[in-house]
Amino acid sequence: MLGIIGAMDEEVSKIKEEMTEVRVVNKAGMQFFCGKLAPKSVVVVRSGIGKVNAALCSQILADDFAVSAIVNTGIAGSLKNEINIGDIVLSTDAVQHDMDASGFGYALGQIPRMDTLAFAADESLLSLAEACCKEVNPEISVWRGRVVSGDQFIDKKEKKQWIVQNFGGSCTEMEGAAIAQAAYLNQIPFLIVRAISDKADDSANMDYQEFEAAAIQHSVKLLLAMAERY
Repeated sequence: MLGIIGAMDEEVSKIKEEMTEVRVVNKAGMQFFCGKLAPKSVVVVRSGIGKVNAALCSQILADDFAVSAIVNTGIAGSLKNEINIGDIVLSTDAVQHDMDASGFGYALGQIPRMDTLAFAADESLLSLAEACCKEVNPEISVWRGRVVSGDQFIDKKEKKQWIVQNFGGSCTEMEGAAIAQAAYLNQIPFLIVRAISDKADDSANMDYQEFEAAAIQHSVKLLLAMAERY
């Protein structure tokens, strides 16, 4: 069973519209929609915002639904000028920018007593998503890169530059690395999919409603294609 965690209500609702044989399980204030997407068994859920919600949601997927993989979809801010609004970033790995135990000798972003700084995404999921996105969303660019997460809304150019200098990421948001950590600890393959909502240098603008509608359409197309071939 494939677990799909969505960040936006609208996005989750569009995916649910494509599902059949649906049953709903309520837990921890979340609704887990279990059923079929294309020919595959899936469970779709909106986690809520932030790392704690995201990690809790991922653990429920592991414990209660025994998912074979987790795909997390949502939006993020670009950390590279060449990554434009509306493009999609697929995680190579994920790290938490607001974890700082450097006073104990750990690298910035590393969780104490864990054996890795960044959590690597599953290469087969990454390759599948990349191929599917190029096929169903040819009008946008798809990028591989590091997703950098923290419980902060990053809207300042200076903060973005700090994140790039310390972590070298492609985009920043608030949930992905927590899902990655939970997946890593449970030995579940994962992938983070992010539609880009703003430029790294704040040079480009787009009406947010226009962006959101396009991002949802692109993400749903991608997830449907992945579910068919997973």
